[in-house]
Amino acid sequence: MPNPKLAKDEFTRRYLNQFEDPAYREFNTELAKIAEVAWQAYANSRKSPITQKAGPEYADPDYDVSVDWIAARDAIRVAQSNHDNPAGPLRIMLINASSRSEHTCPGEMSKSYRLVELAREAILSQGDFEIEILDLSRLASEYGRNIHPCKACFSTAAPLCHWPCSCYPNHSLGQTQDWMAEIYPMWVAAHGIMIVTPVNWYQVTSPLKLMMDRLVCADGGNPDPTRTHGKQADEAKAIEMEGWDYPRYLEGRLFSVVVHGDVEGVENVRRSISDWLRFMKLAPAGPLAEVDRYIGYWKPYATNHLELDADEDIQEEVRNAARALAQAVIAKHDGKFLIAGSTLEEPREK
Repeated sequence: MPNPKLAKDEFTRRYLNQFEDPAYREFNTELAKIAEVAWQAYANSRKSPITQKAGPEYADPDYDVSVDWIAARDAIRVAQSNHDNPAGPLRIMLINASSRSEHTCPGEMSKSYRLVELAREAILSQGDFEIEILDLSRLASEYGRNIHPCKACFSTAAPLCHWPCSCYPNHSLGQTQDWMAEIYPMWVAAHGIMIVTPVNWYQVTSPLKLMMDRLVCADGGNPDPTRTHGKQADEAKAIEMEGWDYPRYLEGRLFSVVVHGDVEGVENVRRSISDWLRFMKLAPAGPLAEVDRYIGYWKPYATNHLELDADEDIQEEVRNAARALAQAVIAKHDGKFLIAGSTLEEPREK
């Protein structure tokens, strides 16, 4: 494939482009020095400039592991401990997958966020829950929020995909402030997950797809990056051919999905999200927990919030999807919710 390596002049031009604001001009000399440091990091591929030894719990204790990865791993361990604590609170994560908000260009909140708020109130009516809202619109409206794209390490060999993802941050390429380091523990801690999303061009939204792709490491990823000494593809392939167990780190959690649209695509998008969650061994909370509906079908976009106000039925369907999830989480905690087939071995792995 074509080599993407930049020459120094082009790299410097792109790097300094982020300082186009005239307010930076008095610091041009200093910026030139910083750009030189950035060039050296790029030219020498200093992806993880700060590392520490992996330690005795890993296959290669002397391998240098990124401190960023260690921090993400530790956060996931805490989240898993909280999830497994029978005396702890029941946790539900609500995900607003719309990128629209009043805090950036559109100047108006999304219907998805309004539906998330309805769901939150409905869940709290069912019992004492700890609710966390993951608002993916912050990718578009908040400084320093990034979900970098999946590099498809899994498609080379499953053990090359590390849990949590070790592809980011990549300091040499400026691929930093990756939100997934915070999002992974949110998924792990949750007993139930509810996704609310609009349809964007017959598909899920851009923020949701970014997150979905980056969750591949939660479904069969390698928890020991020293076994592949970072990203050594030949080592990962050898491990996979010896037999890989495809650990499912989110298995057994319950889900609800609400998809809304205006002209096309709600059923297919709802199926694609639900199928994805099922493939990762999450379980649907029940027949009322999956909803696909049109709001203001073929009506002007300018009145879409008025259409939602008038459609009390969909408001109640969203509440029911949330109630169903809450009731299922309670039943599972009490040992009364059976995920049929969960102990069966599958003849085909991912």
